[in-house]
Amino acid sequence: MGHLKLQTQTAINAIEEEPKGSGAGFPNRTAVACMINVEIGAVLAVMRRNVRWGVHYMSDDNQLEHSLVQSLKTLRRQIFMWRNQWHAINPVFYLQPFLDVIQSDETGAPITGVALSSVYKILTLDVIDQNTVNVGDTMHLVVDAVTSCRFEVTDPASEEVVLMKILQVLLACVKSKASVMLSNQHICTIVNTCFRIVHQAGTKGELLQRIARYTMHELVRCIFSHLQDVGNTDLALQNGSTALTQETRQLSNGNFNSANDSQSLSACITSNVATVVSATTVDENPIIASGGKETVPHELHLISESYGVPCMVEIFHFLCSLLNVVEHMGMNPRSNTIAFDEDVPLFALTLINSAIELGGCSFRHHPKLLSLIQDELFRNLMQFGLSMSPLVLSMVCSIVLNLYHHLRTELKLQLEAFFSCVLLRLAQSRYGASYQQQEVVMEALVDFCRQKLFMMEMYANFDCDITCSNVFEDIANLLSKSAFPVNTPLSSMHILALDGLIAVMQGMAERIGMGSIGLENSQLSLKEYTPFWTEKCDNFSDPNHWVSFVRRRKYLKRKLMIGADHFNRDPKKGLEFLQGTKLLPDKLDPQSVACFFRYTTGLDKNLIGDFLGNHDEFCVQVLHEFARTFDFEDMTLDNALRLFLETFRLPGESQKIQRVLEAFAERYYELSPHILANKDAALLLSYSIIMLNTDQHNVQVKKKMTEEDFVRNNRRINGGNDLPREFLSDLYHSICKNEIRTTPEQGVGYPEMTPSRWIYLMQKSRKTAPFILSDSRSYLDHDMFAILSGPTIAALSVVFDNAEHEEVYQTCMDGFLIVAKISAYYHLDNVLDDLVVSLCKFITILDPSLDDEVVAFGDDIKARMATETVFTIANRYGDFLRIGWRNILDCILRLHKLGLLPACMASDAAEELSAEMGHAKPYANSLLSTHLPSSTPKRSSGLMSKFSQLLYLGAEEPKSEPTEEQLIAHQHSLETIQKCHIDSIFTESKFLQAESLLQLTKALISAAGRPQKGNSISDDEDTAVFCLDLLVAITLNNRDRIGLLWQGVYEHISTIVQSSVMPCALVEKAVFGLLRICQRLLPYKENIADELLRSLQLVLKLDARVADAYCEQITQEVGRLVKSNASHIRSQLGWRTIASLLSITARHPEASENGFDALLFIMSDGAHVLPANYVLCVDAARQFAESRVGQCERSIQALDLMSASVSCLAKWTSDAKQAMEEEQVSKMLQDIGDMWLRLVQGLKKLCLEQREEVRNHALFSLQKCLGGAVDIDLTHGLWLECFDLVIFPVLDDLLEIAQVQSQKDYRNMEGTLILALKLLSKVFLQLFQDLSQSTVFTKLWLAVLGRMEKYMKVKIRGRRSEKLQELVPELLKNTLLVMKSGGILLQSSVLSGNSLWELTWQHVNNIVPTLQSEVFPEQDLEHLQHKKGETAGDLRPGENVSVPSKETAGQDGTGIG
Repeated sequence: MGHLKLQTQTAINAIEEEPKGSGAGFPNRTAVACMINVEIGAVLAVMRRNVRWGVHYMSDDNQLEHSLVQSLKTLRRQIFMWRNQWHAINPVFYLQPFLDVIQSDETGAPITGVALSSVYKILTLDVIDQNTVNVGDTMHLVVDAVTSCRFEVTDPASEEVVLMKILQVLLACVKSKASVMLSNQHICTIVNTCFRIVHQAGTKGELLQRIARYTMHELVRCIFSHLQDVGNTDLALQNGSTALTQETRQLSNGNFNSANDSQSLSACITSNVATVVSATTVDENPIIASGGKETVPHELHLISESYGVPCMVEIFHFLCSLLNVVEHMGMNPRSNTIAFDEDVPLFALTLINSAIELGGCSFRHHPKLLSLIQDELFRNLMQFGLSMSPLVLSMVCSIVLNLYHHLRTELKLQLEAFFSCVLLRLAQSRYGASYQQQEVVMEALVDFCRQKLFMMEMYANFDCDITCSNVFEDIANLLSKSAFPVNTPLSSMHILALDGLIAVMQGMAERIGMGSIGLENSQLSLKEYTPFWTEKCDNFSDPNHWVSFVRRRKYLKRKLMIGADHFNRDPKKGLEFLQGTKLLPDKLDPQSVACFFRYTTGLDKNLIGDFLGNHDEFCVQVLHEFARTFDFEDMTLDNALRLFLETFRLPGESQKIQRVLEAFAERYYELSPHILANKDAALLLSYSIIMLNTDQHNVQVKKKMTEEDFVRNNRRINGGNDLPREFLSDLYHSICKNEIRTTPEQGVGYPEMTPSRWIYLMQKSRKTAPFILSDSRSYLDHDMFAILSGPTIAALSVVFDNAEHEEVYQTCMDGFLIVAKISAYYHLDNVLDDLVVSLCKFITILDPSLDDEVVAFGDDIKARMATETVFTIANRYGDFLRIGWRNILDCILRLHKLGLLPACMASDAAEELSAEMGHAKPYANSLLSTHLPSSTPKRSSGLMSKFSQLLYLGAEEPKSEPTEEQLIAHQHSLETIQKCHIDSIFTESKFLQAESLLQLTKALISAAGRPQKGNSISDDEDTAVFCLDLLVAITLNNRDRIGLLWQGVYEHISTIVQSSVMPCALVEKAVFGLLRICQRLLPYKENIADELLRSLQLVLKLDARVADAYCEQITQEVGRLVKSNASHIRSQLGWRTIASLLSITARHPEASENGFDALLFIMSDGAHVLPANYVLCVDAARQFAESRVGQCERSIQALDLMSASVSCLAKWTSDAKQAMEEEQVSKMLQDIGDMWLRLVQGLKKLCLEQREEVRNHALFSLQKCLGGAVDIDLTHGLWLECFDLVIFPVLDDLLEIAQVQSQKDYRNMEGTLILALKLLSKVFLQLFQDLSQSTVFTKLWLAVLGRMEKYMKVKIRGRRSEKLQELVPELLKNTLLVMKSGGILLQSSVLSGNSLWELTWQHVNNIVPTLQSEVFPEQDLEHLQHKKGETAGDLRPGENVSVPSKETAGQDGTGIG
């Protein structure tokens, strides 16, 4: 403690004395001098304790001090005398005394330890950097001194202290600023020294072991962190092995940390003196060289220059060679853990991992380093990857992950081999891997999957490469399979595998929207044959090129796999199939078939062997082409033969074997003719190898062939000469050690990496396509997701089903949502449907076996989470749901039956609008009161409460109060449903894509089922009603797409209407839903207005009992429809439906008022009367007029509507004349005439009405219509038809009624007859002038006279009517006078020979004999009589008029026809 205080105080004093002008960036000169002085004193103090050194101080002055003590004292005297800054002072001056102590073999461990501490302190003072004088020589001197440290061992503890301080000083050298001045040789020496300490520390204390390993680790980190700063120099120490390699060889002769190694660090030095250094020191040999070879000047330069790539190559090679120690020891890494010491490879792997972490991508710029990684390192990683030690395996996986990050573009085939031959192989329990190994493998695979682009790059580089395995698919299948607990509870392994799948999916989800090439849905096909093995990509760095290329290759690969399956069943048909798919040419050639055999996985190797061994000429050609696909360059004969025979099974027949080996020998000699004289030599030696292989590995052969036998059997086969014995010996031992499998495994499972396969892999890696680097765009995600989605959904479902923790539940739900998001993005509706189906299985409300489903649902967090997820998917990604809607509707219907749904589930757009204006939708907040009654349930009239009523049917006793747990469960249920936003599915359905919307409606119709006849409200009917409500709401919310939905909706409603025989809720919903649809959609969809209105004819098909029950409400709805949409109904078909619906209400007591209001709205002032609906409206008005439901007032109103409609006809006539062409006017006028005729015909029936007021008003209305026809251009023929069909029949029928019917039934018929007669007279007088020129005018006039004559003579109740007796002569006289004044009936007519005069007076005389004299004076009469004879025969052509007798005049129906 006193020493520490003295040192600190000295330093403080020195700092205070330092002048202010000291150089910036360097420590205070005096302070440093004080510190060094302290260190000198410390070393001397320790030396004085030793008898050997202390004796010099006690002798007389003439005796000299030891040189070590003297140098220290000299330094002490000089140190305060230096005036320069420390960076200008040569560090050798103040370091050399300490280094001499360290190197001296006379000093003990305590002295050496203090000297090492002093050097360490000086190195860490920052007084030595790259700018210091003579820094290079100084650093070299320090390294040489420390690595050649010699000391006397006094006790093990002090020895360990010295070793730890050596490590400390060496690490400080490498970490100091001046380390850049160290040469390649010194870096190697430092590493070598540290490793020797690590090696020997196994017999020492735990602390030394840990510090030694830590120091080695830090050294590697410091050295390789410098890699990115050095230039691209591919240089190495090539002349022989370095001391590092020598150390490896020494290590191969003993254990790394063997407890049995009793040899201490001083074993190589006598007199109990230890040394820690390689045999090569600075003093003895300044370079790293061995083998007795001289060092060339070039390598001298490499050794002496500042350290860089050369030493890194040596160090990395040394680290890789450490992994070969096990092989040198003759141990199998797959043997049990006790026998296999994992410490060596684990330590080496840790150092290698650090080197790769620090070097990173810089390795690719240095071919020597890269070559070590590609070959030696990866080969060892493949070996140790199969280690039984989980620690070793875990470290191997970590290294490969780092290599993937930094160097994957340079390690394409190595990565494939590692996944196929190590990870995927170990993951299969059938290969003997332990559970711990499988767990480590799974963790590693999941780590890889968490790299966002890993799976995409695996798919692009391997799955889409014909010559590579399907790494992506294999990993995906493994993860999915590993997530399935088979007869075991769910474990962390299952969760880990699921995490891997979700990580892959998450990567795809994050790439959504990042952009792609747009080839996801493009169809691939082969239009013509091209050799698939020759296809190349123009640019693997441009996605526009490589994306389409790899997708095409994947398509070819799939087709080849299908072709392989066909070939395995029937080779001939398999080749024909490949020809049909353009994978082989129409005319087979040997090369294409050979390449198919060579590059297609999954082929039956027995069939390939039989084909290649066949004597057929084509097969022989294929065999030779097959052999040419192999590259045997630089391969030994046995490895080449192994590789060749792994691709097929060698046939058993000797002739076939000969043909196969001939082809092999020819190819091998062509590529590797180094030792062999000719191909015959290759053939004979190949035969000999096959025989040796059979001899050595066939259990039936008892006497095995010796090496001498093998050599003797192969004498003089090399062109008459012998092959080198060493060559044959190597072949013999290789075959004895590793069997050549002549019956290779078929293409199932994962192969083991053999030396021959590794050699082939390295050859193939030089020619393979470059590794494709992907960016963050979703180039291949569509194809990958199609492969991965099914296994992922299955895994999610199984884990969710077996899980017991909420965290796992949430993980699964997140996974489901990720899958749904990707499915929706790529429009994969089948995947989304499968997802929904899987989720719905977990919703417990679908299980009717539960006693209290609501409580069970509230208690089951799994079911509630599944429900939330299902409806989240429906709301977010409903556009891409198809059959999945049925499962979702099953859930909705079950929730509906339980009363858990919102009260306004089926709200439509109008209800949404009202909600926005402040009328909030009532939510099902009454759940607790509905389902947790404390007494007898109340009766509720709402449909939503019917289920709760059913719960208590037949209940005799009130139920008890619910428990707190039940209340909480119910509250959870309610909260879950509120989070689901189920109503949004329907209110937002207008945003669904067409196909999804159509499937939703189909699902609703299917869920509703076919209606059952009857009037009881069962559960099925309640469901049907609910579904119908939703269907109507969807229809209303999708008015712009009504054409898409209408057919299905109409057919469903039609089925309900036509199958209902009694009033019920379902038919009520159907009818009023239909009316509501029409009412809401007519203003927007004129193109289907007729179809909508035609659908209302379903109302007319209602069963009488049903129609009667709802007639009033139906009429109200129709009235609303008319009033809101009259201007949108334009076609006759539409109006016919409306008129029919209104007409049938005319005689209904409750409905007639509403029906007539609607008709009044249409016909008042002609507001909505159109040519299309005129006749229909008139007919409807007639029916209301005929109906006695609304008393006489309504009938009279209806008659007024009919008569007022004439003004519409007049208006249309005027408009037509002004706006139309002549032809159109003619057609329009004809149509108007027909309408008018229908109008008066309708009034005709009402003129015969039993009720006097109606009858008489009908006559007035008829008269008004006839009089109003003046403004309508009616033809003469139409008027004559009107007389014949309307006016005359009315008079005749009224006359008959008056004579036949009783006065009680038809009151005051006399007044009606008077009105009818007046109508006749008035109409005739209105028209006679126009009709006088008609050829049938005479007939018309005689028919009028005939009716007057009958009315004159009619008897009512047995006596003649006085009023008629007075009225008829008056009307007749007036008519005659008008005709006279109009020039129709004149005295001159007699002179002209017209018979009208004579016929007229014949009838008039029968009515009123005296009337002639009143109308015409006497002179006129005489004059006419005078002319009578002259004109008697002058009737108009075609007339055959006779004076009717009394009998004739009395007949009904006499007219002008």
